[in-house]
Amino acid sequence: HLEQIMLLIKCLKWLWKDKTDFYAAGNLTIYYSPNQKKSEYFRGPDFFVVLGTERKTRKSWVVWNEDGKYPNVILEILSPTTVNTDKEYKKELYQNTFRTPDYFWFDPYTLEFAGFHLLDGKYQPLEANEKGHLWSEQLDLYLGIHEGLLRYFTPEGKLVFTPEETAERLAAKLRELNIDPDTI
Repeated sequence: HLEQIMLLIKCLKWLWKDKTDFYAAGNLTIYYSPNQKKSEYFRGPDFFVVLGTERKTRKSWVVWNEDGKYPNVILEILSPTTVNTDKEYKKELYQNTFRTPDYFWFDPYTLEFAGFHLLDGKYQPLEANEKGHLWSEQLDLYLGIHEGLLRYFTPEGKLVFTPEETAERLAAKLRELNIDPDTI
């Protein structure tokens, strides 16, 4: 569960390392009370991304302190204890209150994966491409299952690597050129 969330955050931050106008977080509380009270109306999605905001560390996402911005993308990791809440209550909340354009859920055990895009105020199921990947209009990326984990894919369908995978690929290329990467 945590590994999956960290992977999504790490890959997006690596891919968007030069961007300063987004915020990606996992297991962080979102406060959204119309009365601006932290004691009422809060939710902690497993993973979310807000676009068009300052890229900085936060202890929580407080909608009224963030120009009224809600997440552009939310992903919930399904588990036996949360599956009904994630598929019903949270889906309705993210559709009707948050108005989050892209909502996904993923079960790391069964590999069930679904996504929805907000159209005319209602979530419409996303259609998978030939590889089984779902397009996130907000991220301008595909999400899909790779080796049992949910990963990002470019618009061209290429896997978005982690920093470690990128380093390993570079090291392999150096070795191919008869250069020991440990001597650089």
